[in-house]
Amino acid sequence: MEELAIRFDHVSKRYGETPVLDDLCLDVRKGTFLTIIGRSGCGKTTALKLVNGLLTPDGGAVYVDGADVAASDPIALRRRVGYAIQGVGLFPHMTVAKNIAYVPSLSRRWDRETGARRVGELLETVGLEPEMAGRYPGELSGGQRQRVGIARALAGEPDILLMDEPFGAVDGITRRDLQDQLQALWRRLGLTVVFVTHDIREALRLGSLVLVMEAGRIAQLAPPEELCAHPAGGFVRRLLSDR
Repeated sequence: MEELAIRFDHVSKRYGETPVLDDLCLDVRKGTFLTIIGRSGCGKTTALKLVNGLLTPDGGAVYVDGADVAASDPIALRRRVGYAIQGVGLFPHMTVAKNIAYVPSLSRRWDRETGARRVGELLETVGLEPEMAGRYPGELSGGQRQRVGIARALAGEPDILLMDEPFGAVDGITRRDLQDQLQALWRRLGLTVVFVTHDIREALRLGSLVLVMEAGRIAQLAPPEELCAHPAGGFVRRLLSDR
């Protein structure tokens, strides 16, 4: 498992009587940009939350860097795995700087001087002016809030970045810009990214590997070019027709 960032080993998950993931087996190698797409309720977000321990499987196991998530310290795990979601979830009463520094401050990894320097660096990394550190989330545009959310997810210097439809609430032009910046970050930092989306164009544009899910199972797992050239079954073909 040395080269694997994430492994799903025969994972199943149910909500009550409803199966959401059904014997999911998936290996994600380090440095992969994996996009996950499928209908609502197909298990995309559930799979993502199993990686950082926000949910636990009913069967099988999920491994991060070779360690079983169920046996890992959840706080330590979430400090190593960045997590960005649609709507961002910034604390409205905190400045941009305090939002970004929140996780490192919990572990006291940053003193005041280090925190100020790193916040400025992270803002520049996501395409924002360092002077924005003193603003509050309510003073930012939707695209700016998403950038701050990504900066916060990167603050713990994670090797893995989980993203759940992070650009779904922004306009098309801003979304394209955020996609470009995220892809540049992925290349520069060597991250492993798992990115959930409902937009097939976004999945194909961003992913080095695309996972199409249907009813809790893998309908197809392939690089974008292969997925387009050789769709596996009617569901994948219908999905591709929406491009």
